[in-house]
Amino acid sequence: MAKITEDMTIYEVLQLAPDIGPVFFEFGMHCLGCPISRGETVAQAAAAHGVDEQEMLDKLNEFAEAHA
Repeated sequence: MAKITEDMTIYEVLQLAPDIGPVFFEFGMHCLGCPISRGETVAQAAAAHGVDEQEMLDKLNEFAEAHA
């Protein structure tokens, strides 16, 4: 499975791992289907929600690898 990176959009992450929503929810990101998610990168989302980008990337990748 491809590694999730900070420059991937939320939409791309969801395409890569469709069941990954709970990880985003854990970081307070509840609008995964809204239009902004199609163009917002993981880095931008982390900054907008005031969460640690690397921590979020680590958890996203752990989930994606475990559910591949």
